[in-house]
Amino acid sequence: MHLAYVYLVIAILTETIGTTALQASQQFTRLWPSILVVLAYGASFWFMALALKFMPVGLVYAIWSGLGIVFIAMIGFIVFQQRLDLPAVLGIGMIIAGILVIQLFSNTTTH
Repeated sequence: MHLAYVYLVIAILTETIGTTALQASQQFTRLWPSILVVLAYGASFWFMALALKFMPVGLVYAIWSGLGIVFIAMIGFIVFQQRLDLPAVLGIGMIIAGILVIQLFSNTTTH
């Protein structure tokens, strides 16, 4: 696996942790989840910046935000019992399809 993808996976995971902590912080009224938000987002942006050394910004951001949406939707469903309707599920499916198209067919994923 190219180092850029390692950085990008870490950026996505820490962004997902940060967003989950954001929900748990209850609008920054709980101290420890609020601290975790800041630390996780800081780490996410750091690792995303490292991925940008090897990949174009548009692709990094598309993959980072797209997979972040998918993971947060799953966490929202499992942890916070947040349900999605059919159009939301279809839209998330299209995000996944877009990421697959980029990864499978694009020659611009790393430079």
